[in-house]
Amino acid sequence: MKKVLMLHGINHNMFGKRDPVQYGTITLDEINEKMNELGKELGVEVINFQTNHEGEMCERVHQAFLEKVDAVVINAGAWTHYSYGLRDALAILTVPVVEIHMSNIHAREEFRHHSVFAEIVKGQIAGFGLDSYLLGLRAAVGAME
Repeated sequence: MKKVLMLHGINHNMFGKRDPVQYGTITLDEINEKMNELGKELGVEVINFQTNHEGEMCERVHQAFLEKVDAVVINAGAWTHYSYGLRDALAILTVPVVEIHMSNIHAREEFRHHSVFAEIVKGQIAGFGLDSYLLGLRAAVGAME
């Protein structure tokens, strides 16, 4: 079975409690459950990973390379806008990488308008809450084919 790694970035463990105007009230566990359900429907295994530590996220990306995962979906949170280290880790991957965001990063503070990942990802999905995740998984699976 093909594997898609879902990477959740900094502060995402606080979904459901943090800024419900931007992120709604869904929790990370609920997001993971919905991703796993859709993964089964699409015939892929979804591996979920969340950390608040940038180096740990880079290590997980390295591990994904060695494990030969088939695609990556990433919501890196604030790291999207400044983490060149994570960008360089993602650039090692030779599989489709889809960047997603629950909120519309282009309708928020100016610093959120720029993604350091934009040049190396297959595409970006932003502004659709939980659906950003589900659309991202569908896009990653489609890009694997």
